[in-house]
Amino acid sequence: MTDAALPAHAPLATQPLGLLGSLRAARENLLTILPEIATRQPMVSGRTGIRWHMVMEPGAIRRILLERVDDYPKSQATKNLLRPAIGESLFIAEGAHWRWQRRAAAPVFSRRNVQAMGPIMTAAATRATERIEAAGPRAVDMLDEMVRTTFDVISDVTFSGDDVFDSGAVHRAIDAYIAEAGKLSLLDMLGMPDWIPRPGRMFSGRAVAAMKTVADDAIEARRASGPRGTPDLLDLLLEGEDPETRRAMNTAELRDNLLTFIVAGHETTALTLSWALYLCAFDPEVQEKARQEAQSVLGTRTATGEDAAKLPFIRAIVDETLRLYPPAGIISRTARDHDTLCGRRVGPGDTVMIPIYALHRHHQLWDAPDAFRPERFADGAKVDRYAYLPFGDGPRVCIGASFALQEAVLVLATLLTRFRFSAVPGKSPRPVMILTLRPEGGVWLTAEPV
Repeated sequence: MTDAALPAHAPLATQPLGLLGSLRAARENLLTILPEIATRQPMVSGRTGIRWHMVMEPGAIRRILLERVDDYPKSQATKNLLRPAIGESLFIAEGAHWRWQRRAAAPVFSRRNVQAMGPIMTAAATRATERIEAAGPRAVDMLDEMVRTTFDVISDVTFSGDDVFDSGAVHRAIDAYIAEAGKLSLLDMLGMPDWIPRPGRMFSGRAVAAMKTVADDAIEARRASGPRGTPDLLDLLLEGEDPETRRAMNTAELRDNLLTFIVAGHETTALTLSWALYLCAFDPEVQEKARQEAQSVLGTRTATGEDAAKLPFIRAIVDETLRLYPPAGIISRTARDHDTLCGRRVGPGDTVMIPIYALHRHHQLWDAPDAFRPERFADGAKVDRYAYLPFGDGPRVCIGASFALQEAVLVLATLLTRFRFSAVPGKSPRPVMILTLRPEGGVWLTAEPV
């Protein structure tokens, strides 16, 4: 492969969009609000209803996410969008309410617990290979297949063997909510308060309300029946408490966090795997090198949790995939106080964005930033911590990052030992972001048994 042949990327704006242009872009593909200059400058500012700043300089990002994290809470637009579905869960909560939940939930995602979930990931990877093999020589949409695979995992680790809880209905309800309500409202862009109704969120919220009732009933049933022999995510959360205050989550808090884990816990990994398979098909040399590594470790068996550390090149492919196609392509904060970033004044109420998609393709931070080069992350290569943020950073770094990375490595390694993936002509995916960065049109590949 030469760098002249680059994988799919989103066209960035070359001129100011204005309010209506920004609204149209935000509702169709949020990536297209990013100016191309954001991949070359440390900071870009403007006004679209409210004043905004895009920050791409690692030192300033460290200040936002770590040094002054309390002065940069999640933006009101983000909270308006997600609160009806996931309440005041870890993803939304701020301050003391966030801190105690984080302390209570952190042990759930300890290294020991994540490794204990390995057999569930292994079983889901095995089922995926069986489905792909049964599909025969025809093209398969690997996005659909990876969504099914990762949803199998999150269902089993959340409510294992529980007939009371319909996890598929939960996923469909939240997906429907995001499809209708997840698109940025003009009221959000104008900075209007959240007590002004957003019609799309009102209508789509009915299915979510019904789903929450079902989830509450399932949690209460488990609370009454007690933990399983092998604890699942719900058991671990029911047992969890803040080590400082001994406070435990009530039913509503458990439900909101479980819903967050169910959706985020499979959506982001499914997208990472879909894009990784696309990139392996895009670059057969990388795919073959990864296959040789996987086969040398696995032979023909399915990968297990113990194998993850023995697959460094496949992990590098996952890391490079997360650079090119970060599931959360933009994160947004609202400045709470006066500050200076990159020599520029930021005022209270300003929207401060970290456009991770642009940061990961920044010409001052990465060599050939649009090229697919897994070796950037191989053999102990050093990467600026605040130039690479697939899971955020600071105290609010994604709590499930190690879970997602282990799952992605195990599934990708298993698939590459069994199949040789090739692109389908005319079916290249288009990166589109509404809430997460998805391959529009799916990832259509042919899978030839090795």
